[in-house]
Amino acid sequence: MPANPPIPFDATRCPLCGGDNRCAVEIEKATGEPQPPCWCVSETFSPELLARIPEAARRQACVCQACVRQALAPRP
Repeated sequence: MPANPPIPFDATRCPLCGGDNRCAVEIEKATGEPQPPCWCVSETFSPELLARIPEAARRQACVCQACVRQALAPRP
């Protein structure tokens, strides 16, 4: 039996919450306009946050700023 094809992910959406990830690379692809460096280059992505990304979505779509900040927020 053939393997199931991978589920396509919208590269403009966060694979964790489905929100707009504001990926500069994807904005440039969509508009054809050069973009400044992406917001993500100055963010910290914890191993725990990255582990939450579904396997099929890894390297397919960027996590959004809201999810990154939520992961960095202190827990009560």
